[in-house]
Amino acid sequence: MSTDVAVLGAGMHPWGKWGRSFVTYGTAAARAALADAGLEWTEVGAVVGADTVRGGYPGHVAGATFARALGWQGARVTSVYAACASGAQAIAAARAQILAGLADVVLVVGADAAPKGFFAPAGGDRPDDPDWLRFRVLGATNPAYFGLYARRRMALHGDGPEDFALVKVKNAAAGALNPNARYRVPVSAEEVAASPVVADPLRLLDICATSDGAAALVLTSLDFARARGVADPVRIRAVSTVTPAYPRTELDLPDIATDSAAAVAPAPGSFRSALARAAYEEAGLGPEDLSLAEVYDLSTALELEWYEDIGLCGEGEGAKLVREGATALGGRIPVNPSGGLASFGEAVPAQAIAQVCELTWQLRGTAGARQVAGARVGISANQGLFGHGSAVVAVR
Repeated sequence: MSTDVAVLGAGMHPWGKWGRSFVTYGTAAARAALADAGLEWTEVGAVVGADTVRGGYPGHVAGATFARALGWQGARVTSVYAACASGAQAIAAARAQILAGLADVVLVVGADAAPKGFFAPAGGDRPDDPDWLRFRVLGATNPAYFGLYARRRMALHGDGPEDFALVKVKNAAAGALNPNARYRVPVSAEEVAASPVVADPLRLLDICATSDGAAALVLTSLDFARARGVADPVRIRAVSTVTPAYPRTELDLPDIATDSAAAVAPAPGSFRSALARAAYEEAGLGPEDLSLAEVYDLSTALELEWYEDIGLCGEGEGAKLVREGATALGGRIPVNPSGGLASFGEAVPAQAIAQVCELTWQLRGTAGARQVAGARVGISANQGLFGHGSAVVAVR
């Protein structure tokens, strides 16, 4: 039995700081995705919304919020919160409903209106919340976490700030070609090196911004797609949302300690590599089959980690790939041809959906100046807080 679902529509609201509600952005993205699919809102059988924790009180959640904004029409509704993996979990929920026969057409939407500066936890005392604790106990903002990972790469693999800067240069060049990106100006390595230090060794241009933005997908059964005359749609073949395995032997915020490995041997590979491995296994594919990848470049150094985690190279070899130009547009395996978070910034519930939008356009061959020639298979990957993460494999 096939577990593929069709991507009939993909749409975005451009990223930036627009000063409007997340509802405005998500509704615009949803309408764009419906138009791309050639479907009416009334044909949607279910809506899955990826939540933003900044979107008001618990009754103001994404699934019903977007259904109301588009106009009540009786569709099923689901809302999902899973930190940075919210969008991928929304895709997984939509796919499950389609494969279960509960709906032929599901609209997936994620949107955010992010605060200025770095993300911080909501107010109040929550000693059982590891995110709240890492601020209270360590004073560790996200850039501090990114800086720790960068230092670890420097110590273990000999990477340097000049390697990290090449990631920004690559992604800014791709983002300059993307009309939905917030930052559309090429950047030089010298400009990265001249930007202010934020969390040593990372500079301002090594770290992604927080942004407003939205993305949406229209997913359908393969039978519905064929009935609408789409014989060869982009298909989602796998969605991985596995959790970490015990013991954790690397510090991974918001956790503020590692587990003891005295009695239990660590699992092979990292949590991030487990996300990709599960997706490959479900899809029946491997990294050698990839045409492109979209990964969560919260910082330039973290993108190099992802090269290794999704199997593009061995441990410690990520910097070699970017130095060779292998992951740039026109390279052997382009990574973040959208421009990545370096060009978009972070709109948390939308970003995993936006990654699949980019895979869709690339696999259709409609990505314009940033098109990856002959793209047939793509993977997206991200990691969020609390053991959340995802990998999605799309094929054509």
